Amino acid sequence: MALVRGRAGVRRQQQQRERAARAWETHPVTPGPDTNAVRDLVGWFRREGADLPWRRTRDRWAVLVSEVMLQATPVSRVIPYYNQWMRRWPVPADLAAATVGDALAAWQGLGYPRRARHLHAIATIVTASGWPSSDRYEDLPGVGAYTADALRCFADGQQVLPGDVNVRRVVARRFPGGWPGAPRGRAWDAGQAMMDLGREYCRARAPRCDGGCPVRAGCPAADAGVVDEVTPRTRRQARYEGSLRQRRGFLLRALAEDGRVPVASDPEAAEGLVAEGLADRRGSLLVSAGSAR
Repeated sequence: MALVRGRAGVRRQQQQRERAARAWETHPVTPGPDTNAVRDLVGWFRREGADLPWRRTRDRWAVLVSEVMLQATPVSRVIPYYNQWMRRWPVPADLAAATVGDALAAWQGLGYPRRARHLHAIATIVTASGWPSSDRYEDLPGVGAYTADALRCFADGQQVLPGDVNVRRVVARRFPGGWPGAPRGRAWDAGQAMMDLGREYCRARAPRCDGGCPVRAGCPAADAGVVDEVTPRTRRQARYEGSLRQRRGFLLRALAEDGRVPVASDPEAAEGLVAEGLADRRGSLLVSAGSAR
């Protein structure tokens, strides 16, 4: 037990160092042109920000579900899944009472199914023990630095700027000196505004710098013509067609439809799903996770 506590302590210390290293996320508001740009950005968002279902609540569970679904997945694709999920499991206890297989079936088609398994695990933990304190969010299964900061900002109202890929791109281009901070009480608006800006104007490809960007005036990257050069590089996703990921997806789709599939249909993919807790094995059959118990 001492070793477990020791490892947990080391992990918490590492997480604290990582949060401290992301200094731009909690930088205090300082007067200057960048501060004015943030105020303009917040004003633009309050007038024209996208009306998304997860923006109508500050419920921690709803925020978590949306953030997990939005990982590497377009907003338009997430909306119907989010609405269906929240109608079926509006609180963690509802999902905890279901099986992992139920969660995976509802997730079918959204991609990266281990995200559904993580949500089920979190629901089970929260139902049994309650939510951890905000500085311990990263102890939850599958919750990394960004998702933890998103919970702190969008659910808890803390003065944190969650740094997803869109936000990091906007900061690199428009605020190269560091995030100047949000107006007091406007961290939620600023965070959502940065995401909308990155999605609508400050895009990775074909940015619309002169197409109505609300913070174009004084943008260092646009003014210097170095938008592409200062953009953080992201890792290119491996090919999906013909990959093991695709084959695993075929098996999960069959499980969602029929509840079972022969292991022999794809032994390698079946073995991987069982190893990751995304399916169970019953003799020669692959069955929905949780149903073999």
